[in-house]
This record gives sequence, C-alpha cells and structure tokens, in this order.
Amino acid sequence: MEHPYVPRDLQLPGYVPVSLSQSTILTVYGLSSLLVVSLVWFLSGRSRSISKLDRLLMCWWAFTGLTHIILEGYFAFSPEFYKDKTGFYLAEVWKEYSKGDSRYAGRDSAIVAVEGMTSVLEGPPCLLAVCYCQRKRI
Repeated sequence: MEHPYVPRDLQLPGYVPVSLSQSTILTVYGLSSLLVVSLVWFLSGRSRSISKLDRLLMCWWAFTGLTHIILEGYFAFSPEFYKDKTGFYLAEVWKEYSKGDSRYAGRDSAIVAVEGMTSVLEGPPCLLAVCYCQRKRI
C-alpha cells in the first residue's frame, strides 16, 4: 500500500490508510475537549470561593494537560501507529496529522523525543495546576 506522505520514498512497511475522515477526527476531539472543559467548569463552580479567572485557568490546564498526556503520549509510546488496522482513534489522529508533517510517520528521533518529553514533563504539571487552582495555592 502506498502512503500519502512526502517524501514518497519514506519507508513505512505495513502502512494502513486512515479509516476515519478528518471531520470525524475533529468532531471527536472537539466534543471530548468540550466535555472536559464543561466538566471542569461545572465542578469548579460548585465552590463559590474560586474566581471565574481561576475557573477558566483550570479549564485551560485540564484541556492542555490531557492533550499532552493522551495525544502526545500515544504518539511517543506507539511507534507503529501507521500500521493500525482497527481504526483506533489515536492512531487515526496521528496518521492524519502526519499528512501535514511526515516526520511524525517517519518517527524522526527529534520529534519523538520532544513529544515524549512534552507528554511526560508538561502534561502532569498541567493537571497539578488544576489542583492548585482549586486549592487556591497559586
């Protein structure tokens, strides 16, 4: 199977084409993000001592932390996502994303290192920031 990535001679043995449409990928991501932000907004609103600014910050930190951990973590620790035949959502995201930057499909070592560090070193502190906003420790 020929892949859609540039350069065309990029070696991706066992490549399986994207099975989800761009609109499906974006809809799932958008709705799940909206769910997380809404949930954090709702739960943080139960405490009257948390300002609207802190609630907005909590929503942002939760969104960005989960994005780093889930999306970037999957990429960093799933080296053969382009071979996925099951239609697993995260593999499909990275197959589609790689159309814009084939270094992801080609597993460029700098990209893998940066995404792995971002997932492990930035994701958890973002979620800790949510806790600190909730406890008014920042």
